[in-house]
Amino acid sequence: MQQRALGTSGLEVSALGLGCMGVTGAYGVHPDPAAMTDLLHAAVERGVTFFDTAEIYGPHANEELVGAALAPFRGRVAIATKFAQDVDPVERRPRGRMLLPDELPQALDGSLRRLGVDVVDLYYQHRVNPDVPVEEYAGAVGDLVAAGKVKHFGLSEAATATIRRAHAVHPVTAVQSEYSLWWRRPEEGVLEVCAELGIGFVPYSPLGKGFLTGTVDPGTSFEPGADIRSTIPRFAPAAMQHNTALVDEVRAVAGDRGATPGQVALAWLLARAPWVVPIPGTTKRHRLEENLAAADLVLEADELERLTGASDRIEIQGARYPDALEAQTDL
Repeated sequence: MQQRALGTSGLEVSALGLGCMGVTGAYGVHPDPAAMTDLLHAAVERGVTFFDTAEIYGPHANEELVGAALAPFRGRVAIATKFAQDVDPVERRPRGRMLLPDELPQALDGSLRRLGVDVVDLYYQHRVNPDVPVEEYAGAVGDLVAAGKVKHFGLSEAATATIRRAHAVHPVTAVQSEYSLWWRRPEEGVLEVCAELGIGFVPYSPLGKGFLTGTVDPGTSFEPGADIRSTIPRFAPAAMQHNTALVDEVRAVAGDRGATPGQVALAWLLARAPWVVPIPGTTKRHRLEENLAAADLVLEADELERLTGASDRIEIQGARYPDALEAQTDL
């Protein structure tokens, strides 16, 4: 697979990474750990060198699975993980507050232990803490970089001013935020500041949590309490009925190219900038193969224009998160 540089930091990774949140459950299934280990191995065999996890996934269980699965490939892959919530190490549940800057060394040591590594390739602040200046977190991560425990610093769901403030204290290598044909908020300044400062951009949910694959429709049900989409307004049946118009446009381009809608949605993102590295997630081998094939799909200018125009024209109904979760973002 082709490699891409995340900005000017020197961190080079595969053009498509793998978002690992789902390998320990998030979308109504509880995957078999052995099968998920095989999936991660298959990703490496297909050229993926960029894997994304977080302390809060599981919590803790995701880092453990990812670390154990990728142990045979040390030095060949880059692992990104994230901090934000204070997680009880015994009960493995959030304790209802965000970590403070002076608590990062302990949190990082936990992530290093679970991942089975001596250094984290990319350490993201998962969500911006509105009560503590981002400069303090940037400085704390800078200290961890100086100690040799972190290679690169990242931010997730951060606004342009926050990115600038953090970058002024310690270089930001990557910003990770939701971005796809049905959520284009990063175009309202974030991508511009990334280009200006030499920062890579990592879209999560690049397939709209499955919606842009064309496999989700108004008749699809999501298990309450197990599938996060059961709480997301844009996955309500009425909203999906309206939003299907965008998928129809993606499906039409895919049909003309002999591709799948998911591959077209990923190819559109890859065409946005050479420092954009989407991280689609999956728990299925055939979906992994499908997603990774998108790295070889180069859309023509008229196809890109058609997709962008459809995204501009079709107003997506329903919020991307419930109000409580949306309030935690800095966008």
